[in-house]
Amino acid sequence: MNATILLVTLIFAIAASLLAWFVMDVGSGAMARYRASFTERASFQAKEFFLFIDPQKLFAANLAVMLLAGLGIWMLSGSAVLAITLFFSMTFLPRLLYRLLRARRLRKFDEQLPDALMMLAGGMRAGVGLVSAIQQLVMEAQAPLGQEFAVLLREQRMGVTLEQSLNNLSRRVPTQSTILIISAMRIASETGGGLAETLERTAHMIRSRLQMEGKIGALTAQGKLQAWIVGLLPMVMMFILDRMEPEAMSHLWHTRLGWGVLAVIAFLEIMGIYVIRRIVAIDV
Repeated sequence: MNATILLVTLIFAIAASLLAWFVMDVGSGAMARYRASFTERASFQAKEFFLFIDPQKLFAANLAVMLLAGLGIWMLSGSAVLAITLFFSMTFLPRLLYRLLRARRLRKFDEQLPDALMMLAGGMRAGVGLVSAIQQLVMEAQAPLGQEFAVLLREQRMGVTLEQSLNNLSRRVPTQSTILIISAMRIASETGGGLAETLERTAHMIRSRLQMEGKIGALTAQGKLQAWIVGLLPMVMMFILDRMEPEAMSHLWHTRLGWGVLAVIAFLEIMGIYVIRRIVAIDV
């Protein structure tokens, strides 16, 4: 009997060891693939913002944020399931942050564009060539417009044609304003029209569109604020109730039914915010 128990215990120990080895092997391989993917993507995205940061440091910072977020929610709620869910959900944080920063950068580029076009038009009216006017613009313009046009100048010095440099600019900054400028400059060069007048008309058109977008943004600001308030209110209420009635709220954090309720709440929250933002998103 003792030999049978010893044999069963040995078999279970070997099986548990093999399972632990398998989990560690799969986990280390998945972590290596995630690290390689993250560093490659982060390197490209950082260069897009003209930030020359070691991708390995960004990966370490991202991993630290994931661990701190999971540990923080575990200390607040005491639920390991919520902590693990938040830990893996934080992998989407860098992409979300990149999209927000990129949208902000493109928006600032569009806001700087009308004044830059007027400066180019003024220089060309004074008898300066387009390349010389762009050089003067790069010296005076701030980021991101100055950075992007500095890249255009470097491409010109390397022998790239102006049309190809402008096409590269439209790929780096894919906004409607950039496409409009390139199209206007191409039409002016093909038809023989005055480039200075074309740039001035384009600058006025872009400024009018930005003013219209600003008015629409001001009118829809209340709806966007309501989306955030409606989205954050259940989370605040759950936190308050957890402090007031921890015993009752423990069923929400530590039972399968509670986890299902939390999943439904998270899904409805995300869909509600998405629908409201789609309603107030008006394209000009």
